[in-house]
Amino acid sequence: MSAGAPNPINLTNQFLIAMPGMKDGNFAGTVVYLCEHNDKGALGLVINRPIDINLKHLFEKVDLSLDRPDLASRPVFFGGPVQTERGFVLHESLDAEGGHYNSTLKVADGLEMTTSRDVLEALSNGAGPRNVFITLGYSGWGAGQLEEELSRNGWLTVDAKPDIIFNTPVEQRYDQALSLLGIDRNFLMGEAGHA
Repeated sequence: MSAGAPNPINLTNQFLIAMPGMKDGNFAGTVVYLCEHNDKGALGLVINRPIDINLKHLFEKVDLSLDRPDLASRPVFFGGPVQTERGFVLHESLDAEGGHYNSTLKVADGLEMTTSRDVLEALSNGAGPRNVFITLGYSGWGAGQLEEELSRNGWLTVDAKPDIIFNTPVEQRYDQALSLLGIDRNFLMGEAGHA
């Protein structure tokens, strides 16, 4: 790194909130939770775009039952346009219980993202993490790509709050993420003051 080079930003454990002018249909109107961001790129999960599959149906597709009535009717989400046939599970850490899963990325604030089947097997048996968020696919950016999109004002960023991911109704997640910045959607869209 040269003496005048800016310090790299790390947006891990932040929400990316798509600006109203976002032209990419994969991301228009979305909130993305960033699981990892470093000099090699970024990986995140869209948290407000459910698809027409619930967790019970997803588990049946992978030959597992789901003995967690609290989860069965929850939707699966479109996590992003990369590897849409693959599942990604964002969940609370099991460190307190001494458990862990294969292929787990520790994020921050007690969250982890797992891509291996063992987390689904634990949930199938009525165990596993209490709070889970499951997507098909993820959102990915190559080195410098996200930074470029940020410099063109494609996204707003704010520290993530797990409560928005796990407990906020889907249709309120965009507005709740904006409220972390003290911004109202109508103001952002330039509609404030119009009758």
